[in-house]
Amino acid sequence: MKKGLLIVAAVLMLAGSLQAGEIKLHQWPCAFVAQTFMTIPVKMDIGYWIRVKNQQNISIKLTQTSGTIHTYSGCTTIAVESNFNATLTMSIAAVGTTSPGDLNCDFGTTNPTKTATVTPGTTNLQVCAYLTNANLAIGTGGSKNVQVGLITIMVAPTDQYIVTL
Repeated sequence: MKKGLLIVAAVLMLAGSLQAGEIKLHQWPCAFVAQTFMTIPVKMDIGYWIRVKNQQNISIKLTQTSGTIHTYSGCTTIAVESNFNATLTMSIAAVGTTSPGDLNCDFGTTNPTKTATVTPGTTNLQVCAYLTNANLAIGTGGSKNVQVGLITIMVAPTDQYIVTL
């Protein structure tokens, strides 16, 4: 009984004498039991992350939009996932050495614009391309899926973050 009380008293004295990162004992308790003597916080910086889901299958197919054979348009929807507020901007350039006509693009919302914003999570955006004054002499008649333009979408954070080095 006395030995049990002595062990309890030794453990209580040990617990009361602990300081972070240091153990000072003249004797270890009866059994060599591991004692917590410090904790270390683990931290990390979270980087910016953005992606477009299923982008390998995304393209825009232009189709004739009016009675004239020189006006075409087409749209596609992209699902943008991110972990930050972002501003997307876009531009379009002709592909090949011969101009297909006048190319234009926008995020085809109710108010088409070349700028769109996304918030953390998934944002669906409509991307549209337009071709006016089409030069139908750029390819062989009957050709299918001829690439005439390339839309480039750029991204920048919308929020200003304080960066510490």
